[in-house]
Amino acid sequence: MPTATGAIWAIASLATAGVIARPMRWPEWIWAASGAALLVLTGLMPLPAAGAAVAKGLDVYLFLTGMMLLSEAARQHGVFDWVAAAAVNHAGGSRARLFTLVYATGAVVTVFLSNDATAVVLTPAVFAVARKARAEPLPLLFACALIANAASFVLPISNPANLVLYGGHMPPLGPWLAAFALPSLAAIGATYAVLRWYFRRDLAGTCAAVVERPDLSAAGKAAVLAIVLTAGVLLAASALDRPLGLPTALAGLACAIGVSLFARQSPLGLVRHVSWGVLPLVAGLFVVVEAVESTGAISALARTLAQATAQPATTALAAGTVLAFVCNIMNNLPAGLVAAGTVALAHPPRVVVDALLIGVDLGPNLSITGSLATILWLQVIRREGEDVGFATFFKLGLIAMPPALALALLCRVFLA
Repeated sequence: MPTATGAIWAIASLATAGVIARPMRWPEWIWAASGAALLVLTGLMPLPAAGAAVAKGLDVYLFLTGMMLLSEAARQHGVFDWVAAAAVNHAGGSRARLFTLVYATGAVVTVFLSNDATAVVLTPAVFAVARKARAEPLPLLFACALIANAASFVLPISNPANLVLYGGHMPPLGPWLAAFALPSLAAIGATYAVLRWYFRRDLAGTCAAVVERPDLSAAGKAAVLAIVLTAGVLLAASALDRPLGLPTALAGLACAIGVSLFARQSPLGLVRHVSWGVLPLVAGLFVVVEAVESTGAISALARTLAQATAQPATTALAAGTVLAFVCNIMNNLPAGLVAAGTVALAHPPRVVVDALLIGVDLGPNLSITGSLATILWLQVIRREGEDVGFATFFKLGLIAMPPALALALLCRVFLA
């Protein structure tokens, strides 16, 4: 019915706007969950259908749970502070070298712990080190923000949005690396080059050559070991084409318990500091997007995509580019869910799906509203006394995102 369709779109639009704008500073998950609840309470979304939509995200919830536990264990026991201080001491008083080391550290954290870990956990450690080193913090903070997205398709585990787009059925590791290794290098390199040029004046000076590096406790060493082992397990699971959610959740739980035992603390203290709101956020968005799909909008998109796949290279470039910019209007989580629904109906060639993934992961480097990781990054730096407005981020994003996106898409379509 037209009335029902209009109501669904209105609720979906308001829920998405709430996630992005956070009116009254309420957490993002409240707006997504409220939108889902309103759809059910008004009868626009039957309860069984809503439950089925939530169930679709099981592998994503498990993956996020494990990664958040791993990240929090590392944060609480000083792993990121230790790494950041080491970066300063290896910079030898050079701001430019310090920037490069922070960028490289952010890439490693993103690849093996996801982009949210870089935004939420590494950023405050980098901020503290910038103060100790008497270096301008903004270039280092932007390095954390942009590498969190630029490196997020190196591996399947590097971004929860990867699981969303592929519906939890990730390509095996071998084909993944064959498809994304070169595009990832292009995106990371292009983003680095733009950041170095953009902040060239801030990076021309010197900084403190040595800052105090805290000793890494036994619990911190255990957290590092847990992260390395988890990365190995997930790479093996990906290589064997197994779901990533359950092994990630089990690894995170084992890490939380083991590290807490080393520290002689209760694991509940660690668990309480995890940002659990991301789970109802994702679940609510699954319901909202399922409701939008019931209006026929995703079916129409799927028909358009299927008709265009006669020219897969052109379609891949166009689809990845359009989705990259759409992510900045509606955030990449709902955009990724819509793209996943479209892909499930259209069954486009693999190159088109991969281009959509690049758009979902890299597009958010255009604006603060593009991804959950960037929104979380903004919250973190505000707590530290720094602020970046929409216009400031957009000014840099407009220079950094398009060339990285173009190079990554061209590499995937014509070279990978």
